[in-house]
Amino acid sequence: MHVPPATRIGGLKYAIRNIAAKAAALEAKGRRILYLNIGDPLLYDFETPPALVEAAAQAMRDGKNYYGSSYGVPIAREAIANSLEAQGVDVAPGDVFVTSGASEGIEAALTAMLEPGDNVLTPMPGYPLYSAVLVKLNAQERQYRQMPEDGWKPDLEAAEKLVDGRTRAIVLINPSNPTGAVWDEATLLGVVEFARKHNLVILADEVYHTLTFGARPPRLASIAGDVPVIAFDSMSKGFLATGWRVGWLSLHGEALQGEYKAALCRILDARLCSPTPPQFAIPVALASDGSHLEAALAKIRARRDATVKGLNAIPGFTCDEPAGAFYVMARFGNLGGETDEKFVLDVLESAGVLFVHGSGFGMNPADGFMRVVYLPDVPVLEAAFEGVADVAARWTERAKASGAA
Repeated sequence: MHVPPATRIGGLKYAIRNIAAKAAALEAKGRRILYLNIGDPLLYDFETPPALVEAAAQAMRDGKNYYGSSYGVPIAREAIANSLEAQGVDVAPGDVFVTSGASEGIEAALTAMLEPGDNVLTPMPGYPLYSAVLVKLNAQERQYRQMPEDGWKPDLEAAEKLVDGRTRAIVLINPSNPTGAVWDEATLLGVVEFARKHNLVILADEVYHTLTFGARPPRLASIAGDVPVIAFDSMSKGFLATGWRVGWLSLHGEALQGEYKAALCRILDARLCSPTPPQFAIPVALASDGSHLEAALAKIRARRDATVKGLNAIPGFTCDEPAGAFYVMARFGNLGGETDEKFVLDVLESAGVLFVHGSGFGMNPADGFMRVVYLPDVPVLEAAFEGVADVAARWTERAKASGAA
């Protein structure tokens, strides 16, 4: 008996994880690999705040190991709503939904919104989860360009050409994964006006909101006015609890009430609930003094600086200083007609360092972009970039010989 897969799954790719399979194969042969492809601080010298661990453990000891509400335990929903209110966002606890990571929230929100054949505007480069979800829903992804020459701001003028009668939403990731860019209020207001003009919902992915090296941007819902916003956040990054899979979404705007909210609730009902015990850590997290974040950001900033310095010192590389998250979108300009993925795989095989090629985030494979995660300690990063420099030198010489550099 042959069981064929659904044809739509042929277009489903997730470069961040997929390329790791190549590294795992090398590791199985005894090679030591430095994984700079996945943004998980807990793989390095970062720890979940002890107060959060204790809150989750206490919930388990207190017997809170049952199926919770499909929408989140009330104390968690109230804490999220109160936190958003303190940041200028008007939202009721009943419009907050706890999910298994922000990823589940994104999929639920899009599933409740889209018919097959609808389309959504997503950033390029952008987080490939959106691409994967849209493939599963038989919906279309239309990528609007973020401009590397202008701090990765959105090219909204060009995005006008992507909109038609079946465009339902625009995705905004701020701070950005994969570029580390942080859009200021003026840029965000430009997206709001674009959405208002075209009657779009804004999907505001704010998972990295607290991980900025300067001023934090406003919460999108606080400046969106009458434009409907679905916002996503998580315990994973800002509270260093990636494996807990605790996230949430919040609905903002009258247009999302009624039928849409009811559809979202039916979807969440059908999957039972997010894990219950970790939800009791949400109020503790949101009431914390942020000291864990100060310590984490100090380490991340030093590693960012070492990465920007180290990559820019390699001939052929350019790397702007990211303002948030823990990623940088670096560029190697001497591909000599080859693809970004081929270069990244050579870096993996020759230097034992794993990046993610920019085309995995929607970029042109000939442009030479790659996402670099800079979470390891500075000496580890510096040693890694020495190996990358050797590979880059070989490629640069080859490009010169062919006249392509």
